[in-house]
Amino acid sequence: MRYVFNQMLQFGTNRAEKYKCLISWKNRRHMPCSGHAREKFGGPRQASNGSGMSDRPPARARGRPRAEPASDTAGVRIKALDRGLALLERVAEEGAATLKVLAAASDMAPSTAHRVLETLRCRGLVDFDAAAQTWSIGVEAFCIGHAYARRSDYLEAGRQAMRDLTDQTGETSNIAVIERHDVVHVSQVETRAPIRAFLPPGTRGLPQASGIGKALLAHMPPERAERMLGDQPWPRFTANTITSASELHAALDGIRRRGWAVDDEERHPGMRCIAAPIFNVFEEAIAGLSVSGPTARIDDAAIEPLGDAVHAAAARVTAHIGGRRPSSG
Repeated sequence: MRYVFNQMLQFGTNRAEKYKCLISWKNRRHMPCSGHAREKFGGPRQASNGSGMSDRPPARARGRPRAEPASDTAGVRIKALDRGLALLERVAEEGAATLKVLAAASDMAPSTAHRVLETLRCRGLVDFDAAAQTWSIGVEAFCIGHAYARRSDYLEAGRQAMRDLTDQTGETSNIAVIERHDVVHVSQVETRAPIRAFLPPGTRGLPQASGIGKALLAHMPPERAERMLGDQPWPRFTANTITSASELHAALDGIRRRGWAVDDEERHPGMRCIAAPIFNVFEEAIAGLSVSGPTARIDDAAIEPLGDAVHAAAARVTAHIGGRRPSSG
């Protein structure tokens, strides 16, 4: 617009001359420009090869991504969506939190966090308590998460196995999977005993300090297990926690021979867990089934009978979903 006004001042001030100048400027916008004119009006000069054609390579057609595979997903992420989902995860972790707390925990400006939360609230993924001024997870988030259970056959088959196992042993039963670097509990049947293990769905833990984690590691390709566990020494939670690869390899050899694993107060003092893997049709360990309880009830004499019971229950789930235990283990 500054150019238009300059032209008006240059060619005259009456209305007819101003109108003529404006029409001339509009027409010029749609005409091909020479390199000199393009530079004058802010555009870059195109290189010429002497034939009047540009040396600039043609632009890549839109639509399909480049053929070269990316080494990671950083290049295909939608940053705004990624930050919104990270904030949703933070809401789930906090339970109920104020905007100030969530913005600080997510490294967002409060105004940005508020817009994201309002967008999630419109979709039912979060709720806002006006009286307490806190944000919490919404019912739609539960519905989306529950879709995982609907697509997982081992959860449906494992639910009855957990009930039977809890009735048989008197202890809390769990099913968990390995996701990225963690063991994630996805289902639980609690015992009625007053002192019991409580690991609700969504609880995460380190595989090397978990009965189910070790049961799954024992049937995982070694190179994948090494990448997942990361550098040593691993964190120590109790005096019994495994913190080195040599300790872990010895434990995994015993698990493959027995068919079940033990968390012997390796994560929480005074608590034990006995676990066995569930296999799919490709002989892959896809989940683990376990019973957990205090050492007062799961004493040394109870470990082997519980191991046999958990192993048998996991084998029934494997058979129910058409899975097969590896012939070598």
